[in-house]
Amino acid sequence: MKSLSQDFTAFIQRHNLFGKKDDLLLAVSGGLDSVVLCELCHQAGYSFSMAHCNFQLRGEESDRDEKFVRALGQKYKVAVFVRLFDTIKFAESHKVSIEMAARELRYAWFNELIKEQTIIFNSELQEKSALLKHTHSKDTRWFLLTAHHADDNVETLLMNFFKGTGIKGLHGILPKKNNLLRPLLFAKKEELLAFAKDNSLSYVDDSTNFSDEYLRNYFRNQLIPGLEKVFPKVKDNLQKNIERFGEIEILYQQSVDFHKKNLIEIKGNEIHIPVLKLLKAKPLRTILYEVIKEYGFKPNQTNEVIPLLNSETGKYISSATHLIFRNRAWLIIAPLNPVDSKNILIDTSDGEFIFEQRNLKLKKKNLINIHSDLVLNYSENVALLDAASITFPLLLRKWKQGDYFYPLGMKHKKKLSKFFIDQKISMTDKEKIWVIESNKRIIWVVGKRIDDRFKISVNTKEILHIEVS
Repeated sequence: MKSLSQDFTAFIQRHNLFGKKDDLLLAVSGGLDSVVLCELCHQAGYSFSMAHCNFQLRGEESDRDEKFVRALGQKYKVAVFVRLFDTIKFAESHKVSIEMAARELRYAWFNELIKEQTIIFNSELQEKSALLKHTHSKDTRWFLLTAHHADDNVETLLMNFFKGTGIKGLHGILPKKNNLLRPLLFAKKEELLAFAKDNSLSYVDDSTNFSDEYLRNYFRNQLIPGLEKVFPKVKDNLQKNIERFGEIEILYQQSVDFHKKNLIEIKGNEIHIPVLKLLKAKPLRTILYEVIKEYGFKPNQTNEVIPLLNSETGKYISSATHLIFRNRAWLIIAPLNPVDSKNILIDTSDGEFIFEQRNLKLKKKNLINIHSDLVLNYSENVALLDAASITFPLLLRKWKQGDYFYPLGMKHKKKLSKFFIDQKISMTDKEKIWVIESNKRIIWVVGKRIDDRFKISVNTKEILHIEVS
């Protein structure tokens, strides 16, 4: 029968987590799990430092834990980093739970530490190399290790299942995620307890672990023990399922990637998807969500996007960052506010938009009440258009070579470059000209002329009034 130390080494090698030359930063609370992790790393001959978070949530008990971890560092003769956090204040100011606040504070600090230590190490290494006249030095690798174990993994699986996180949530805690490693995922809690006893390891208990106030504790103290009464081997079974779900996820992702490659066409900062091809994809709802979730759309919005596949041009759904709209035979995903500000989507007929220190205002007006406005507001900076002929969203962008429109009063199209020559617009002024599109047709060369196809006619009932200032 293998010892926990042997299993520990085998798990690290199987998942290729780290080597003897790597530097490890161990997240140490002082509890059983992290104390065992320290001892296993020590026995295996790994070089490590320790990081301890004092969240100041348990008064004297929090201070006791900090002192214990400092003493543990002296035992192993390793550096101990400690940070005090005002966790309650952070939770209140960021409107998150205490659990979430502690998690965010903890990992943000750990990442800072790793960056700092990497910079310090590499600086020292370069100095030594210079003194020894070495011409090459290899950067060290730093990893953060946490003491999550098999029982934690089972709890995470169940919490994710009941939250409805989908296939990704069912793989549980991963052994490796970037520079974050969990080398104890193979071990059960009872194995850690036995190892601590065999090695005469002392540790501290966190009193909040026995309170069901926190979600994980409820699963640990109530739900899982209840399940074990009916299914005595529920932990073993779920642990095996975690491995299966991990492999299923790989197959799932391969299928998703295949469908994305088959469906998606990237055009600038937009994603174009042919509607007919998407309608044939099975299962439609799942594939569609996998495409749109990268752009801020929530699972329940999938049900709102599906009707777009059978809607007329111009219908749209928005997330906090993107817009999905139907444009003829295409479903298009476009950013609401592109970082480069070269394209601005206008999804309303009543609003204001800022571009290049200019203000664009849109307003729909009934023709009956607008006759005075036609006289008072008419200028090159105002466009009065037949609202019925315009489909939203509109696109406000800079003009480009190849653009054409039907200048007001003309029945034939003209390239903008030729229009600018006729209007004697200078090279410098041309660079400042923007256009507004509807369904890929220019409706207004901003500040210059509208397109004849969108002018007001005897049949016009509503006018789209656009003004730039």
